[in-house]
Amino acid sequence: MLNTFQQAPHPALPRATHDEAARQEFAKSFKQFIQQGLLPGLTPVYRTRVTSAFERAHGRAPADRRDIRSGMVQDLYFQHYAAANRIAQELLWESVNVSIDRQLPELIEAAGRLSRGTAATLDIPDDFVPPRYVTAVDIHCMPGGYATEVAADDIAAGALYDRGVYLYAMGYMGPLNDDMGRSVCNYIKRRMPDFRPRRILDMGCTVGHSTLPFKEAFPDAEVWGIDVGAPVVRYAHARAAGLGLEVNFAQMNAEETRFPDGHFDLVVSHILLHETSGKAMPRVFEECHRLLSPGGLMIHADLPPFDLMDPFTQFILDNETWYNNEPFWGAMREMDQLDLAARAGFDRADTRFDTAPMAVMEFAATHSEGYSEDAASAVAEREFTAGEYAPGGGWEVLISRKPMAQAKAA
Repeated sequence: MLNTFQQAPHPALPRATHDEAARQEFAKSFKQFIQQGLLPGLTPVYRTRVTSAFERAHGRAPADRRDIRSGMVQDLYFQHYAAANRIAQELLWESVNVSIDRQLPELIEAAGRLSRGTAATLDIPDDFVPPRYVTAVDIHCMPGGYATEVAADDIAAGALYDRGVYLYAMGYMGPLNDDMGRSVCNYIKRRMPDFRPRRILDMGCTVGHSTLPFKEAFPDAEVWGIDVGAPVVRYAHARAAGLGLEVNFAQMNAEETRFPDGHFDLVVSHILLHETSGKAMPRVFEECHRLLSPGGLMIHADLPPFDLMDPFTQFILDNETWYNNEPFWGAMREMDQLDLAARAGFDRADTRFDTAPMAVMEFAATHSEGYSEDAASAVAEREFTAGEYAPGGGWEVLISRKPMAQAKAA
């Protein structure tokens, strides 16, 4: 499989030297080799020697992902796969950090210049304290996480995330890393063509990858992205300005924002929920309900809950919990999200899971402008498997609408 897409340049993105770019490309290719060369081998390993060994030891077949894990971690092939995956993850961040460290003062200056050139709001309070579930661990092994600041007006974490996500996704998030946002926008346009939100909020936006497509899809709407990390919010604001879009960004916690009741018609998130906590996630749903206007939509895009997966797929995806500093990854998928929405005030009968097809695959399948024929063919024919972004070629979305009558009564 070819590395089908290169990341699109923009004024805020770090610039790599020849050697830095080569090292980053190696990190991406190494990850791709693991996904396409090593990951498929886990299935026959499990079905043959691991299953039989487990049955001999326990007198029964493995029943769930925990049983599967207890057997797989003893197998040399899985140990090799898990170690390679962790090494690849650390290598991709390090390959980008070298580039950022070399030019950080220039990147900070460029971000400030871009931000000053836009009328969009950037709101970063002096007294904000990020939640511990974000600061206690470097999520997905990204050095320093989202909130660490090493200089005045720092944007290093944002720059690292922007380039690092491209490498992590092996280019399959598209040239602007925005496939989730584009996929959700396409879903809304296709399923709800008359929906015209006036104000849109993207929770946990990091650098605004998925935020900007909403401004493109709904150009007359007021669009906000919020995140708990100041460096990623600063970078997001500059990145949006560099790409010619007026989008507002603020450092806020999705559990308790500073917006008034009923302020938004659409509240979205993209792979946010699994980076919160068991206590925070219900509060996020409650805040979504508070922020939405009557009839407004809540859409959370992530991977499916475990009860929609077979146990082996659960085991593969749960490796993020064990080896990629994602402590809430598995626990989040065991929570009843439909019940959380109902307890927050949403109508359970009007709350559902659905699949938003990946925009990058739809574009490639139709040979959209800006994609080469080889790239389009490679993506359109790709088979997605567990352990990657969007298994099955689509994003799982949880959708609910704030009831009209309930909102009026309140």
